[in-house]
Amino acid sequence: MEGYRVKQYGEPVKRYCQTLDLRDNPELVAEYRRRHSRGEAWPEVIEGIRQVGILEMELYIIGTRLFMIVETPLDFDWDTAMARLATLPRQQEWEDYMSVLQMSAPGVTSAQKWRLMERMFYLYE
Repeated sequence: MEGYRVKQYGEPVKRYCQTLDLRDNPELVAEYRRRHSRGEAWPEVIEGIRQVGILEMELYIIGTRLFMIVETPLDFDWDTAMARLATLPRQQEWEDYMSVLQMSAPGVTSAQKWRLMERMFYLYE
């Protein structure tokens, strides 16, 4: 494994980490991967993520466990951005479209189903 390249912004950023579980079904996991492949993720949803101030969003998977990294400017306010994101075009439709593959109920927002993780260790000086 060579690792993953990280974008440089020329200024400090904040990072949020979240987790969510998919349904334990290989076909559903494959479908989740397909829906997030290039050309399959809805452009309106990607644009909405950028509109609320998110600089980068990465999804990682092992088995049925998802891990998301979100990078934002230092002045980013998570609660305000997530509330705004939930109102943007097609966002709730996307959340419902994904919920059948996730361990979450239909009708919930991204902020309600993804659990923010607590950083408990870091190596930085």
